[in-house]
Amino acid sequence: MKKHNFSAGPSILPQEVILKSSQAVLDFNDDGLSILEISHRSKAFIDVMENARALVIELLGLEGKGYKALFLQGGASAQFLMVAMNLLEKKAGYLNTGAWSNKAIKEAKNIGDIYEVASSKDANFNYIPKGYSIPSDYDYFHCTSNNTIFGTQMKSFPNSPIPMVCDMSSDIFSRVLDFTQFDLIYAGAQKNMGPAGATLVVVKEEILGKVSRTIPTILDYKSHIDADSMYNTPPVFPVYTTMLTLEWLKNLGGIKAIEEMNELKAQVMYSEIDLNPLFKGFAVKEDRSLMNATFTLENDKLKETFETMLKEAGISGVNGHRSVGGYRASMYNALPIDSVKALVEVMSELESKA
Repeated sequence: MKKHNFSAGPSILPQEVILKSSQAVLDFNDDGLSILEISHRSKAFIDVMENARALVIELLGLEGKGYKALFLQGGASAQFLMVAMNLLEKKAGYLNTGAWSNKAIKEAKNIGDIYEVASSKDANFNYIPKGYSIPSDYDYFHCTSNNTIFGTQMKSFPNSPIPMVCDMSSDIFSRVLDFTQFDLIYAGAQKNMGPAGATLVVVKEEILGKVSRTIPTILDYKSHIDADSMYNTPPVFPVYTTMLTLEWLKNLGGIKAIEEMNELKAQVMYSEIDLNPLFKGFAVKEDRSLMNATFTLENDKLKETFETMLKEAGISGVNGHRSVGGYRASMYNALPIDSVKALVEVMSELESKA
């Protein structure tokens, strides 16, 4: 039985992408070679890389606006350092909304002075700070758009007087935004784009080359731009699978179409959390994530029964992060609404048994 996959990442992929990528593992482009063994310098893969990068810019609405898309390695964790290495001359401001922004702050402090412009740590990160100001003399402002662990999401972004950097690892391509408000976006692929192993960076070229330090070549965005994401051997299979996922998204109708589906899934999920007295949501309502619904049982005595029912229904990956506990339903782009309905049905059935 195919399970309902609510994993927070690596996460569910579209079934057609899995089928196409599995065929490519056996024989890529009917060429008698596997995608796992072709040269990254071959025309076949260069076409894949160029198509993947072009699809990123097209889907984000950034064509002709001075942005470059890069596929790198090291996950968002490597970007915590690379962002600061490339952009931080003296000081920068960070919005602290959870575990990942905490880690980004820690890494950036190795490069220069980092200031928290606001934080929601006082309430264990169950909300998004608002009403803060961004000093105009900072080198850049950094935020995390969606927080997988705590289930919060920025619904709007500040009008920043300085370059704005955003970690969109868990909600990129999930909702319509004016992406020109960001000067640099980065995201691990393993939630809405593809399998683990590739990291997307979208950067406005004009913000680069401003720092006085010598940047190690492998950590310099300009090196990767100049080499068309081929400075070193790229993660061939993850980039190929990401290209397939982006093609799938484009064929669906792009970000606007998937946003409507994501809003419907979230509505079904949060309605059950709010109406079912056995459950309680973690994040404040106005900041709830479309991607990660976090909730707990009001009565821990029902835990064993609930989890047995989840297993019997083929529902996988809903355990919450250890720092929050409870449960987390990750509803990334490829998750069908039928899976959300299956989870809600179990929650409703538990109420009838209690």
